[in-house]
Amino acid sequence: MASRLSQSIATHTRVWYGIDARGQIVGRLAATLSLLLQGKTKPIYHPAADTGDHVVVTNTRHVTFTGNKWDQKLYRHHTGYPGALREIQAKQLHDKDPTKVLWKAVYGMLPKNNLRKKRMRRLHIFPDMEHPYQANIYCAIPGPCPVVKKLQDYSAEEVQNYPQIVKETHL
Repeated sequence: MASRLSQSIATHTRVWYGIDARGQIVGRLAATLSLLLQGKTKPIYHPAADTGDHVVVTNTRHVTFTGNKWDQKLYRHHTGYPGALREIQAKQLHDKDPTKVLWKAVYGMLPKNNLRKKRMRRLHIFPDMEHPYQANIYCAIPGPCPVVKKLQDYSAEEVQNYPQIVKETHL
């Protein structure tokens, strides 16, 4: 049985989590990351306390949106000059910087208070598998959505042996 002190230390330490974003939906992944960064998964959570953990996200180059959001979703910002509202599509922003789409989604899901910048500093996003925090990661967390296998990932034999839904019995 663990002592009171060891339970307290285990609860209050910041843990490093690793998440593979390959094939994950941006909004659902951002919601999961937001909970981890806020510390809502810990029993000591308080909205005014900064109890969140570090999160390392890899393979953000391969995230996905549902529907037609790659073309329809717009990110807007104003430069400060008259008539200078700038818009960029999600697809263009992702091509420019593969980490920015997920960063903006998580930033928008965190509470709008003074702790938001501190929490975002604990989010480490990388477009590929390589990152310098491999030794720090305590455990790998699966993404919120199961990764769906694409048609080109199946072998020709698997496609051929797939059961036919409609049987041609008449004609």
